[in-house]
Amino acid sequence: MTAELVHRGPDGEGTFVDQELGAHLGQRRLAVVDLEGGVQPMFNEDGSIAVIFNGEIYNHAELRDELTAKGHVFQSDHSDTEVLVHGYEEWRPALPDRLNGMFAFAVLDRRRRRLTLVRDRFGKKPLYYTLNPQVFAFASEVTSLLRHPATDRTLDELSLQKLFAYGFIPAPRSQYRQIRKLPAGCWLEYELDRRELKIERYWQFRIEPLSDIPARPLETWTEELRGLLSAAVRRRLEADVPVGVFLSGGIDSSAVGLFAQQALAAGELRTFSIGFDDKSFDETPYIERMAQFLGSRHRHETIDLEQTKSLLPEVLGRLDEPLGDPSILPTYLVSKLARADVTVALSGDGGDELFAGYDPFKALRLAKTYQSLVPRPVHAAIRLAAARLPLSDRNMSLEFKLNRALRGVSYRPGLWNPVWLAALEPREIGELFAAPVDVEELYSEAIALWDDSRAEHLVDKTLEFYTNLYLMDGILTKVDRASMMVSLEARAPFLDRDVVEFARRIPHTYKLRDGETKYLLKKALTGLLPSDILHRKKKGFGIPLARWLRELPPSNRPTRLPHMDPAWLQQCWTEHCQRRRDHRQCLWNCLTLNHHLHTVRQMHAAGND
Repeated sequence: MTAELVHRGPDGEGTFVDQELGAHLGQRRLAVVDLEGGVQPMFNEDGSIAVIFNGEIYNHAELRDELTAKGHVFQSDHSDTEVLVHGYEEWRPALPDRLNGMFAFAVLDRRRRRLTLVRDRFGKKPLYYTLNPQVFAFASEVTSLLRHPATDRTLDELSLQKLFAYGFIPAPRSQYRQIRKLPAGCWLEYELDRRELKIERYWQFRIEPLSDIPARPLETWTEELRGLLSAAVRRRLEADVPVGVFLSGGIDSSAVGLFAQQALAAGELRTFSIGFDDKSFDETPYIERMAQFLGSRHRHETIDLEQTKSLLPEVLGRLDEPLGDPSILPTYLVSKLARADVTVALSGDGGDELFAGYDPFKALRLAKTYQSLVPRPVHAAIRLAAARLPLSDRNMSLEFKLNRALRGVSYRPGLWNPVWLAALEPREIGELFAAPVDVEELYSEAIALWDDSRAEHLVDKTLEFYTNLYLMDGILTKVDRASMMVSLEARAPFLDRDVVEFARRIPHTYKLRDGETKYLLKKALTGLLPSDILHRKKKGFGIPLARWLRELPPSNRPTRLPHMDPAWLQQCWTEHCQRRRDHRQCLWNCLTLNHHLHTVRQMHAAGND
């Protein structure tokens, strides 16, 4: 199981077995902090507590000082792992609330005969588990769990349907019936003797706007946001290995690069980026503009369609779970480029979700007006007319966005966002799986989040959707898998605990104003970043997928997948290749699932040999 995770931890391996408890711990380490003293598993003074840990605790120095003052004795010089050991002794269930970082860790309490698993607030670090009559097992990746002979490999049909409904499989589900993700912001406790498991949530992102607005809110909040982002970047630059920054040419990564430049000595900032030969996807001019502005030591590569296609078996075969975001390919490439020079890279992830940066935020008012003015029987006719528009392979073309928008507003507001994201709408998912689907069950996570929200405004509810679902199970999963494939640690300053607490208290009118997204963030960065970077049109980190799929040879087009109608899939490929319909998202999902299943079959065959 640990050998399956060597890419996540190439610098060391540690194991511990307690035969009397029947407990086995294994860990692979990517050494970033306290290279010599951070060996795991790590124990307290009498060996009654053992910890294995994946991630980084950015406030570990402050916590170490607090624990030392309480009488705890540390053996390492500055290991953040040892803070978890003594922090568990001191605070137990209250420990996660004190941590500012990204983490998945396990604590074996040998006296109390229990195992505790904890995952960070946003689930930046993955954690899967399985429980059956033979074993309780956990790991950072599904494929590691599949190495255990007691793990059930039965696919979960509803989870596969949700993949096409969201573009990712939402926690706590996975593609396998008996494998679960520990949701972000949760801890799990397992009683070794009674074999009882309980899960509790310690945090969830919710919008709670301030009731007391400052006298000069814009000036007050822009100054505060600048300070918080600067501090968040400084925390994430701390490491005993080289650190760099991903540059995309957008506002978020540019802001991270700016504050990193301010924190480092002249000439120390290293930045990395990927460009495309297809100009509708390429952001190279903006990237070069920012790299020159920052004066960074910049590395950039431009890739073409053939290079992208050649990556498919390598990247999708190691993806671990199917994922509907094709930008996994350029994310892998920029990670690989960065890993040649650094071990840690900072990204701009989280800025769009916290500060309303996506196009759907601008569409909310139009969607509400459309539903109130256009009679429902007319919706189908309008959609039919829009579907006849000429197809375009360009990134986020008008035809693509219009058809997606009209599809979403055919449903109630609580389903707009997931249907806008989806590869297929519920009716089509039913056709693909040759059985009607229950929309309430299909979108149960989004519906529960929407209905349970205390927020009243559409923008606030949408912020909660994107942050709790799309960011956690989509974006962060993609970045974690792509970066860890090359043993690179990706850090996200926008997801710093203090930045998030600030963002969730700011009223939506300071995030989306008169159709302008990221209003407050842009104001905070005015005068610090070039105006053409601040006010450029958002493009997204995509690839020319529609064209690329048409050029795949028929032998590489999966049509026979578990639980799915092969005739329906074949029709999708035919319509897409003949440019009659744009099925890029559906077909991409099929490719990712097919490559994962192929990898598992190979792994299983090798194990049997």
